[in-house]
Amino acid sequence: MRILVIGSGLAGINAALLASEFADVTLLSKGPLEQTNTQRAQGGIAAAVAALDDPRRHAEDTIRAGAGLCDPDAVHALTGDGPEAIERLLQLGVEFDRKADGALALATEGAHTIPRVLHAGGDRTGVHIQSALVARLAECDVDVRTHVTVSELIVEAGRCVGVVTDGRETLLADAVLLATGGAGALYRTTTNPANATGDGIALAFRAGAVVRDPEFVQFHPTALLGANSAFLISEALRGEGAVLRNAAGERFMIQVHPDAELAPRSVVARAITETMHRDDADHVMLDISHLDADFLRERFPGVYRGALNRGHDITAGPISVAPAAHYHMGGVYTDVAGRTTVPGLYAAGECASTGAHGANRVASNSLLEAAVFSSRAIDAIRREPGPARAPSGEMRTLHWRLEGCAPSLERLQATMNDLVGITRNEAGLQNALDRFSEWSAEPPTQVDPSLPLATLTARLIAEAALQRTESRGGHLRLDHPGEDPTWHRHSLWQLARE
Repeated sequence: MRILVIGSGLAGINAALLASEFADVTLLSKGPLEQTNTQRAQGGIAAAVAALDDPRRHAEDTIRAGAGLCDPDAVHALTGDGPEAIERLLQLGVEFDRKADGALALATEGAHTIPRVLHAGGDRTGVHIQSALVARLAECDVDVRTHVTVSELIVEAGRCVGVVTDGRETLLADAVLLATGGAGALYRTTTNPANATGDGIALAFRAGAVVRDPEFVQFHPTALLGANSAFLISEALRGEGAVLRNAAGERFMIQVHPDAELAPRSVVARAITETMHRDDADHVMLDISHLDADFLRERFPGVYRGALNRGHDITAGPISVAPAAHYHMGGVYTDVAGRTTVPGLYAAGECASTGAHGANRVASNSLLEAAVFSSRAIDAIRREPGPARAPSGEMRTLHWRLEGCAPSLERLQATMNDLVGITRNEAGLQNALDRFSEWSAEPPTQVDPSLPLATLTARLIAEAALQRTESRGGHLRLDHPGEDPTWHRHSLWQLARE
């Protein structure tokens, strides 16, 4: 059996390692193996591993934060398989931080009602996970190819049978697993690496797969914004007691939500945005300097050094933060076995929409989702079941000239940042779609094979954001500020067949 895995984060490498036990596996990575969102993860990975915790309680916390759109089956698969996923990571060599007595150290993050976030190297969890996975991958019989971009999925008789790469090489397989990560780099201001341009979503969509909820983009509440980048300030700081202050130095989250700074991310990001608008400022202040400086340097070495390199000392006083594009809750629709609606095509990790996150992902559930559902996808491939059933609900279609794309990634990022960002309205979204239409009508001049894919994923986000005339979770419409019961449903998208 031949299996193609596209992506080298936690979902991709975990899938490749499992698949290598029974199949010939090729793993394709768009960049270096380490250029992933997994590598950048700071806070940790959530799972009910404590004696006083329970997967059902983890599920309740996840559903509570999901703004009504969590799929209960997916949530219970996520949280129920969580302890086993942690055990697998330990076996793969991930050294999570431990307390003096040897027990796993657990932290609290937003929307979790109990400490359940495992971390490694303080706030360098992703580095530790990625390095352990890459080390195991080097020991396995997997054909690893880096700096390869997939430009097209091959579908014959309705089944995905392989891919075409940017080098026009055709690779055939019995199953293809998309683990291409997120879409944060569609925005100018993001915590994601530059290669996180939503390729997997566009590839699957062009192959006929259903895409679900592309409008739900999570903006991390706290990032240090630079001229062309954003440096993530982990939610774990707020878990340890960091507070948010407005321009007058006043805490504002205590008036917004009972959990204050540990409210769900969408709540905190929205409150920060509204506070910045009121103060006519481009940031708010995050303060954890009341804690011991040595403790902060030991607990958050990555944040401490990263902030210091950017001129901010978290031990000395408040630092300026603002939201930045961070995570995509939408993606390629899959069932709880990672199956898409196209036979032979599977998806796992951030590019997939399992339904576990709903409209707003809970902190540190993303790494867990990557581990759990990549394992489930490989199990489904081993058993060779049929495709996922198409989800119930109104299916919207999108006509798209497959060769259409933005003139440059920079133009695309500026459009998304300015018109499809953390706050949205009808005029801005329509302006963005008008630009997409203009670009689609122009002959392509680019040479980057990812740009057409990035443009298509960006347009899906904008189209879905215009259609959803409410604010819910990570989707904030200034012209429709409240939740609308008629929109208590998913948005589903499929390529129009001529």
